[in-house]
Amino acid sequence: MQPGTQKRGPATPGADPSPPSPSPVAADSLSQLFRRQQRYINYFFDNLDFGPIQQFCQACLDCKGVIIITGVGKSGFIAQKLCQTLVSTGTKAVFLSPQDALHGDIGIIGRQDLLVCFSKSGATEELIRLVPFARAKGARLVSITSQPGSELEAVCDLAVHLPLERELCPFDLAPVTSTAIQMVFGDTAAIALMQANHLTRDQYAMNHPAGRIGKRLILRVADVMISNGKVPVVPPSTLMPEVLVELTSKGCGCVLVADEELRLVGIFTDGDLRRTLQQASWGAAPAEGRGLALGSLQRAGCGAEGRDVMGLRVDEVMCEEPKTCGSEEMAVDAMHVMEEAPKVAMLPVVDDGRLRGLVTLHALVSAGL
Repeated sequence: MQPGTQKRGPATPGADPSPPSPSPVAADSLSQLFRRQQRYINYFFDNLDFGPIQQFCQACLDCKGVIIITGVGKSGFIAQKLCQTLVSTGTKAVFLSPQDALHGDIGIIGRQDLLVCFSKSGATEELIRLVPFARAKGARLVSITSQPGSELEAVCDLAVHLPLERELCPFDLAPVTSTAIQMVFGDTAAIALMQANHLTRDQYAMNHPAGRIGKRLILRVADVMISNGKVPVVPPSTLMPEVLVELTSKGCGCVLVADEELRLVGIFTDGDLRRTLQQASWGAAPAEGRGLALGSLQRAGCGAEGRDVMGLRVDEVMCEEPKTCGSEEMAVDAMHVMEEAPKVAMLPVVDDGRLRGLVTLHALVSAGL
């Protein structure tokens, strides 16, 4: 024995051997697994009976109460996911834990409700125990299983069979294919109900007010625009010193030019200011962008005749035909207008020819669009 080494004792009889080291995950092995899962899911589609599914969807549409969905374990998680999908797409639904139901929560079930039970085997003890009590409450019962002729199917009013060849698990035990087809069934049925109920985009958006989807479908320009005294606005005859004060004090990156009746006549931006200063310094250099035309500077005598920029009126250097939007337009549409060439970072808001406010790209992004 080498110095410093310890002698190992004999292995303990009956003890588990040391677990083998994990093998590298090979691309070929992954490819085979995904193709096998695809085959198992295709088996589901190829053997699906749409008659009971149609009856299930009609039962959901005819339900005068609430659709109550239940399940245990992995099927329970699928049931919860289906509830969320149904609610978000306009169908009233709630998840009920069968264990909690047997300890008081069954009180939620009413005579006009539909109880939908998810179980791969159809032999889940908690669901079998729940059924007679739910029936006593007057609810209609539906089983969603992958085992034909199961005990749960026999005690329910309607049965939907989800064909399952086998699980992808090498032991055919871990529910990884059965849960996938449960998810496909549930979400597809939810969309069928959504279409049958003629849910509109606006109604869908009302169910998602805090998400990006809802904001894009709900928010209007009036909800995000700058208005009243916060809008930077000056008359056409305003000289540049006053324009600069308004430009910097309001911090919007522009000044709107409007007459006494608030009819928009133009816009003057930070970019227009830089181009004005460049023209004053370079004389004959061409004016780039939308804000300043070379002709306007020449008429003002700027540069070539040495006229001071501070002596210019805003209507001499403003953009006379800016992009605009209305206050009732969707905010996301205003963003699309900004992104179209030539790109801009703000839009005057005009209703019936009168200036109402200003919407900026920064405000749209901050609103979550």
